[in-house]
Amino acid sequence: MSRRLFRAPLTWVAVAVLGVGAAFGLYWFQPWKVVTDNQVDEQLSEVDAAPAGTPPTDAPGGTPTGTTPAGTTPTTPATGTPAGSPTSTRPVVVSRGEFVSHEHDTSGTARIVRTADGGHRLELVGLDTSNGPDLKVWLTDQPVRTGRAGWGVFDDGRRVELGRLKGNKGDQAYAIPSGTDPAGLTSVAIWCQRFAVSFGAAPLVPVG
Repeated sequence: MSRRLFRAPLTWVAVAVLGVGAAFGLYWFQPWKVVTDNQVDEQLSEVDAAPAGTPPTDAPGGTPTGTTPAGTTPTTPATGTPAGSPTSTRPVVVSRGEFVSHEHDTSGTARIVRTADGGHRLELVGLDTSNGPDLKVWLTDQPVRTGRAGWGVFDDGRRVELGRLKGNKGDQAYAIPSGTDPAGLTSVAIWCQRFAVSFGAAPLVPVG
């Protein structure tokens, strides 16, 4: 009886359909990524770590580092050019924010840095999220909301895709295309394109 069953054409058709379905399911969901991590440790910009408005001091009660007498213009230590001028070689953080969790637990800091040549790049500092299929890094104009209401809003408005997520853990940087105005982009999302959902997102709040 069993031999006859496996000789029947319909049986082989059913086996083939099940095999194709299983293969497609593995490709589509990629369940192994849930238990695997991709660590990235890229070199990030050297920027002033002190909060805006609180310049570091050389010693308790001393003069804040980098201060100058009244009426003079502060300069960058490396070049002697006015701070913030186009010829300054010091990268500047123009906006930043902390990640909040959406579909997956996500933490870390996102910041947009204006580089020495006047360009911009997005840096993810200490990112920690889940791995998954078809993850992209998006800059968007959508607000960051907590809870399920914030999971799927990032494809509703303006967005700039910076590429595939390089790794679900660690420090990483993404070039922002020239001509992009970062002022109107108020959030960054780790976006799962395949399932149209955010793993986590961070608001980008102007610094200074």
